[in-house]
Amino acid sequence: MHDYSIIKDIVLILLVSIPIIAIFNRIQLPSIVGFLIAGVILGPSVLKIISNPDQIEVMAEIGVILLLFSIGLELSLKELADIKKILLIGGGLQVSLTILIASVIIFVIGLPAKQAIFFGILISLSSTVIVLKLLSDKNEIDAPHGKISVAILIFQDLAIVPLFLIVDMLGASDKISFGEVSIRLLTAFGAVAAIIFIAKYLSPHVLYRLAKLRMKEIFTVGVILLILGTAYLTYSLGLSFALGAFIAGLILSESEYSHQIIADTLPLRDAFNSLFFVSIGMLLNLGFVMESPLVVFAFSLGVVLLKILIIFSVVLFLKYPVRIAILVGIGLAQVGEFSFIIGEQGFGLNLISPELFNIFISSTIITMILTPLLFKLAPRIAGKSGNLAPGILKEKIIEKIQGHVIVAGFGLNGRNLAHVLKETGIKYVIIEMNPDTVKKEKSKGENIIYGDIGNYEVLKTALIDKAKVLVIAISDRSTSRRAAKIAKQLNPNLFVIVRTRFMKETDELVKLGADMVIPEEFETSIQIFRQVLEQYHVPLNVIMQQVNLLRGESYKYLRSEEGTEVAFTHIDELLSARLTDTFYINEENKFTEKTIGELNLRDKTDATIIAIVRKGTTITTPTAKDILHAGDTLVITGSHKAVDDAFDLLSSKSA
Repeated sequence: MHDYSIIKDIVLILLVSIPIIAIFNRIQLPSIVGFLIAGVILGPSVLKIISNPDQIEVMAEIGVILLLFSIGLELSLKELADIKKILLIGGGLQVSLTILIASVIIFVIGLPAKQAIFFGILISLSSTVIVLKLLSDKNEIDAPHGKISVAILIFQDLAIVPLFLIVDMLGASDKISFGEVSIRLLTAFGAVAAIIFIAKYLSPHVLYRLAKLRMKEIFTVGVILLILGTAYLTYSLGLSFALGAFIAGLILSESEYSHQIIADTLPLRDAFNSLFFVSIGMLLNLGFVMESPLVVFAFSLGVVLLKILIIFSVVLFLKYPVRIAILVGIGLAQVGEFSFIIGEQGFGLNLISPELFNIFISSTIITMILTPLLFKLAPRIAGKSGNLAPGILKEKIIEKIQGHVIVAGFGLNGRNLAHVLKETGIKYVIIEMNPDTVKKEKSKGENIIYGDIGNYEVLKTALIDKAKVLVIAISDRSTSRRAAKIAKQLNPNLFVIVRTRFMKETDELVKLGADMVIPEEFETSIQIFRQVLEQYHVPLNVIMQQVNLLRGESYKYLRSEEGTEVAFTHIDELLSARLTDTFYINEENKFTEKTIGELNLRDKTDATIIAIVRKGTTITTPTAKDILHAGDTLVITGSHKAVDDAFDLLSSKSA
């Protein structure tokens, strides 16, 4: 008889998780903590009712794969190339310094050198899954601290292969030669490069063929095959599943099918991802923690503080502000899930005793549980950093100006705005936190300074007291809020425009001093709304009136049910009224060289041709005998439905 206990386990996980998550949501704590605690309750420490933890772990791995794939989809190979300096220098320094400093500290405490290095390796890795999940939930992957965190996490994932080999050498140094290590490294990374190259040129053709079949099920199954296939291929080469999934996401991010892929995989990702956090919580041995609470919590606190300090220093070395360094340091302060795998490898090689291994497992899970809480506190801690970095302003603005525009962020929106301002002769100052961008644009003559828009001294250097407009075009919510508040304090007459992603953030930004908030999701809905009305031939001035109503008073009409009714009053009257529209007759039109009488438009659609524009000349009140020629523009009048029917008839291919 088949063993269906895995279904029972999943039912129990969901049964326990739902009330815990509801409670955590009520007290405004992240759901990840709820899943971790659900795992602790269901695991061997408390209820001991999960009968197939190994199968749960396999399903959890699928969640990790789908999460990393979706993160890869949000980036691209080009964006990855843009952060290569942070990835290589920042990630390299973070991993090597953490291993070095942690090893020295642990060696001084009294452990042998091999064990000290092994612990340093375990501590050096952060949780890719938890950090990316939290950044994604807060929509901060595109923020400066989000990009730096992603870059360092990618380097850590790439470093897994050499770290595995180092652990092998520590456990059996007489069995592994330098040549063997070099060959394994070259093979692994050479194969990854080959996978990227092949997938980049093969995937578009595969997706095109799948899409051409016009069968949603085949397309979805094909996408999942690409994800899991790439993940398994990298795993078989000694790398991680997650890295392969991330590579697949990066490659497919540049595909025209990426939006459909996200829609197909998102529900699966969220469902399987919850199992990952539950499976991590199940590893915690509460009995051991109760027996040695001081040791476990002291080790956990020591790891968190050490990693914050090291990562903080690395980000400062990369010339980013103190606030960003604090956010990245706190975000990556935990120990990662891949440390479990390396830890088990070392345990098998007798590099760590059972007691120390329990301390490591318990402390790691505690750092993971603390991460969502630290994420929640990080903006407040970073916001209080103030002027801790006196050397932050290394650039001065090129010219002294007044009545100017301050543009915060030199991404796509900032560049477009700067281009328009330059064309119109309006003076402006750009504030950007990427030192490479500042150096590059400064050499081109841009009036740009390096700094954090949410910093008091940076705003003063940009002559905020003499500015007329401040445009905050960045992806960092906390910085946008702080910048709007400080800017209004320094210049009450300043007109502040803030770009944000979601409508729900509008009210708070307005309260903090923003005069106009432009949510991306709302502007998308405006474009959809406009295109729909255009399809019904609503006159442009009426469409713009409705758009202005929706945009008025910081989108008040969209946010209130009463306002929405006001905004759309009389639309039904407009749709029932008569209108005039035009239709162009091209050479392929089937009615070319036929008379208006043969077309018989009025009887078939109730619409009337009231004029024909031909070669710049208008033929008014055409008769049934007038012949339609290629290049004619017909002026048609009727109700909305009649004009729609007329357009359908004139556009039809069949006789």
